[in-house]
Amino acid sequence: MSLITDLKAYLPTTKKEVLLRGWDELDVIIFSGDAYIDHPAFGAAVIGRVLEHAGYKVAIVPQPDWRGDHRDFTKLGKPRLFFAITAGSMDSMVNHYTAAKRLRSDDAYTPGGKAGMRPDYCTITYSNILRQLFPDSLIVIGGIEASMRRLTHYDYWSDSLKPSILVDSLADLLVYGMGEKQILEIADAVDRVAVDRPAGLKIAALEEIPQIAYIEMRGERLETKGERIVLRSHEDAVKSKRVHAENFRIIETESNKIHAATIIQRVGNQYVVVNPPYPTMKSEELDDIYDLPFMYHPHPKYKDKHIPAYEMIRFSVCMHRGCFGGCSFCTISAHQGKQITSRSQESILRQISILKDLPDWKGYLSDLGGPSANMYGMHGEDISLCEQCARASCLFPKICKNLNQDFAPLMQIYQRVDALPYIKKAFVGSGVRYDLMNDQYGRELILNHVSGRLKVAPEHTATNVLQIMRKPAWEQYEKFYQFFTQVNREAGLKQQIIPYFISSHPGCTNADMKHLAEKCKQMHYRPEQVQDFTPTPMTLATTMFYTGLNPYTMQPVYVARTKEEKQKQNAFFFWWKPTKNEAKSSNGYKSSKTSKGYKGKR
Repeated sequence: MSLITDLKAYLPTTKKEVLLRGWDELDVIIFSGDAYIDHPAFGAAVIGRVLEHAGYKVAIVPQPDWRGDHRDFTKLGKPRLFFAITAGSMDSMVNHYTAAKRLRSDDAYTPGGKAGMRPDYCTITYSNILRQLFPDSLIVIGGIEASMRRLTHYDYWSDSLKPSILVDSLADLLVYGMGEKQILEIADAVDRVAVDRPAGLKIAALEEIPQIAYIEMRGERLETKGERIVLRSHEDAVKSKRVHAENFRIIETESNKIHAATIIQRVGNQYVVVNPPYPTMKSEELDDIYDLPFMYHPHPKYKDKHIPAYEMIRFSVCMHRGCFGGCSFCTISAHQGKQITSRSQESILRQISILKDLPDWKGYLSDLGGPSANMYGMHGEDISLCEQCARASCLFPKICKNLNQDFAPLMQIYQRVDALPYIKKAFVGSGVRYDLMNDQYGRELILNHVSGRLKVAPEHTATNVLQIMRKPAWEQYEKFYQFFTQVNREAGLKQQIIPYFISSHPGCTNADMKHLAEKCKQMHYRPEQVQDFTPTPMTLATTMFYTGLNPYTMQPVYVARTKEEKQKQNAFFFWWKPTKNEAKSSNGYKSSKTSKGYKGKR
């Protein structure tokens, strides 16, 4: 049997597969809103492999049927330690709906791209079902959905402020961030007590674990939490948008610190406690995760079904974790952290040596990148200064003088990968920061690692909007565009640069969109990679969208809020297309809509 199709090589997903391993009991059962793809780009697989490596018996139930008799939730029984839940690689509401709140017709994380295989508010739904079926079991939630909803947050799809997802999910613990360290500490703590759960295991035995959140019912022990910040209550935030903005400023400031405080927020007669994060992960620790025995392939149960998200990354390599860009609309730094953890070159080369043996390998890496492809190996020169810093971005409003802008490690790994006999070309498919680049690196990138189209994200052209976005001035993009054009001309290449743009971002007016359209006309751009701003939980831009205030200045911010306002701004992207009236008079029918909504994840 091919190793790719060997059921025992994957984490079990059914009772039959559990028995194939000779197990009569499971320690942890993971429920995921995504299909099970055994690859380090997918969180459920990573958490499962980390627990397995520590000796725990783990199974994954991918995309359980939540509608009927809930047999998917009971088929593996009750785990000895706990249930773990993730909505998947995206917030389920972003996964389901466009910026116009229209239901999407596909799901990149499902076999065949089929929509409707996970519920709205997936984490809450799964957790509520498990709480009903197994009332005495410990339930741990994590992943991007839980992570970014750990405190009071604006939910665009219900147009309301919601409390911490711990409240509605009825879960015991929330793991925020990437989760590998927390999940092991939780498993070890529960394993030591070896009881069924809360009746014998007090949450107090777990509450000191870093980078988790939980609910304290009485508030009696909160005085012992060391450095702590008490936010205004959820109820106060619901009553006052200004209070919510003030709370967010504190949350974001703490999330950008290396040494953060415990954050506490009252919700009714309960207290949500968010413990500070672990120290930044070391390269060796990240290498250990990528060295786990991933199959780099979907579970055999899917047979030959196409899973779009897997096809996109199957021959890609993520070289680091974290992002210090601090863009207002982005969740990466709040979830992965602002500090960069880079894998060793040897770890990267080991992964590539595995990829070359996968079916359909043709010698091309689709991406040698990361959250921002050119931050690999970068950090503060003097870490003691970083430990005192609370800036949201190391690049905005100008590049920090303490930032090590050494491209030598990145250039070296490019060269080592290119020298491998089984590599024809290694492309950089991730976005790059053109404000973080020198000519030497720029030439290497453009000449040797562009597949014909280079993705960059200026996001807008108007200075006032870019400042709110925490993005570099448009002039920096124009300078990079000229450099890109010159290098291609000198090399006789006809590569394209593909800029990303956003409409309806807080602070953006119709006049600003007109400015963007005029700039695009001047540069002969017909924008392809565009999106209408989607407010996602726990970002600065979303807080401005909801409150109409800049949390750092408390000054009003213009917001295009209604469907009509957002459509009007989005239409500026398509300045070359005829208007509806023009299309109707010339063609006899109305032109179709051109904006499909943003499906990806930033």
